[in-house]
Amino acid sequence: MSSNNLFLKFNIKIFIFTILLTVSLLFADRQLQNYFIQPKVIFILGGHEERQRFAAKLALKYTNSPLLISSGGPQKYLTKIFTNAGVNNNRIYLDYRAKDTVTNFVSLIKKLKIQKIKSIYLVTSNNHISRAKIIGEIIFGTQGIILKPFPVPSNAPSEPFEKLIRDGGRSLLWMIQ
Repeated sequence: MSSNNLFLKFNIKIFIFTILLTVSLLFADRQLQNYFIQPKVIFILGGHEERQRFAAKLALKYTNSPLLISSGGPQKYLTKIFTNAGVNNNRIYLDYRAKDTVTNFVSLIKKLKIQKIKSIYLVTSNNHISRAKIIGEIIFGTQGIILKPFPVPSNAPSEPFEKLIRDGGRSLLWMIQ
């Protein structure tokens, strides 16, 4: 084997190692940020009453955090859940623009950026958390917003992998617009 071939193979290995190291360091940095940063907002993906009840308990623990509820139930119903739990309704912001999980994130990114929010608690069902995290990491993460997931226990079956791929792809398309 010639010295040029050895040199080329060595450079390819160094290049691959550098890429893997960079990706690993970026992931580690994200994990460290997630560990040390206390989010400023509780972001609830609407759709299930258990999520709102769980978020109400979380709101009692993080008393300075506003609650952003994206496409939940009717306003009176939601405010009753939080009021009954002892949460001040002044902390609740309801947004009904979203039609699905991707638009839950897309419809609120501008508001979060204007308010200079850098981190959020993400509340959704445990069977939905993987897809929500992928979407959130793409849409919020690319805007510098860190997600700290809080999965709500649920007996529902896990979502199909195809939904994760589909909505991850939709999020990537949104990102490159």
